[in-house]
This record gives sequence, C-alpha cells and structure tokens, in this order.
Amino acid sequence: MSRSLIAICATALLVSTGAFAGTSANSANDAGPIASAKISMDAAVSAAEKHVQGKAVRAEYEKQKGGGWAYDVEVKAGAKVFDVKVDAEKGTVLASTEDAADSDDDGDKAD
Repeated sequence: MSRSLIAICATALLVSTGAFAGTSANSANDAGPIASAKISMDAAVSAAEKHVQGKAVRAEYEKQKGGGWAYDVEVKAGAKVFDVKVDAEKGTVLASTEDAADSDDDGDKAD
C-alpha cells in the first residue's frame, strides 16, 4: 500500500473516531458528519482512483452547496491531477475535473 493511501486511511480513521469527541450541533469541522456517511472514505478513494485510473493524493469530506455531503478526492494520473467528487450516500462519481497540482485547498468555498 502506498504511503499516500496509508495517510488517507489514517486520516479517515482519525476523523471517524474524532466524531465521538464532539456532539455540538454547530460543529466547526467535518468530523461529526462523516460518521453518518453511508460509504467509507476508503471506498470513495477507490471509486475516484478507478474513475481516472490514478492514485489518490488527498481526500476530504465536504459539505456541498446544496447541503449534502460528498468526498472530494484529488487523484494524480500521470502528469495530470483531477478533483473527483464522490457521493457519500451511493459511492458514485458526481464530477471529475482536471486541476492544477496544489498542496491543499484550505480557504475554498463549500463545493
């Protein structure tokens, strides 16, 4: 298993176990909602990797504009990088767009 995939899985585990630490209805992060996702981050990463035939380098669980939740997986395929949105309820790819490689997307608006 690659180091990046191990890091993604470790992050998913920390986020899912962190969901039990806070029960505030007005949470400042996404740790609470990930516990209610019907598919795991690992399954979302696998779907994204298969969709673009690449390897995941980052994955997040994000609130969408419509209020629902989805996984945002950044996948490197050759020299290209793709942002792949995966439905947290069904595990299907919602969108895939080519993106410039970046170190992270902090500060971006809800997708």
